[in-house]
Amino acid sequence: MSQATFELPAESRATVGKGASRRLRHSDQVPAILYGGKEKPMMLTLAHRKVMKALENEAFYSHILTLEIDGKKHKAVLKDLQRHPYKPVIMHMDFLRVSATEKINMHVPLHFINEPTIEEGTMLSKHMMEVEIRCLPGNLPEFLEVDLTKVSLDHAIHLTEIKLPAGVELVALSHGHAHDHDSALASIHKVRVSAEDTEAEESNEAPPAPPAASDKSSKDSN
Repeated sequence: MSQATFELPAESRATVGKGASRRLRHSDQVPAILYGGKEKPMMLTLAHRKVMKALENEAFYSHILTLEIDGKKHKAVLKDLQRHPYKPVIMHMDFLRVSATEKINMHVPLHFINEPTIEEGTMLSKHMMEVEIRCLPGNLPEFLEVDLTKVSLDHAIHLTEIKLPAGVELVALSHGHAHDHDSALASIHKVRVSAEDTEAEESNEAPPAPPAASDKSSKDSN
């Protein structure tokens, strides 16, 4: 796995509210908050350009980050990100302080590997693209791999088949109900063809109608 590191400079701010946040965005700043632990929440601003650059790396979303706030470094993870509905603008960010001795819950992406060759008439469906895990910050993986080597027709890969790194547990399976919450991650199945599709295919394959009979004979008889 990647050993990417992320350090973002940030500044504390005293002004809050929609008006203040709007002014920050107009000046290419991102309003944010850092909370958790025994310290009070801190209202922050970050440079929008640097945030957008960091977000290009998938690992940023599930990685221990370093926020340098007014000269002091804070370890945190990204817990929430609000984007503008249609503009490439980050509206707000939530960061959670982390402690080396306290477990955290995080959503991490799934990377599907060894995808099989799909035969005609079948389809590989991926039912989940991320999962929630629980671990100490030092054990936080950037992603989990799902090996599809053994997947076959009408067979699904489930949560319990993920090979987890040491110290990492799946939240869905951590309450003693693994059988009930062992969700499918991916499966191969036949593509269902509706009656309408079959009729349309048959009509497309039907031979062209023969040309209309000539009216020569009728003219000759006259």
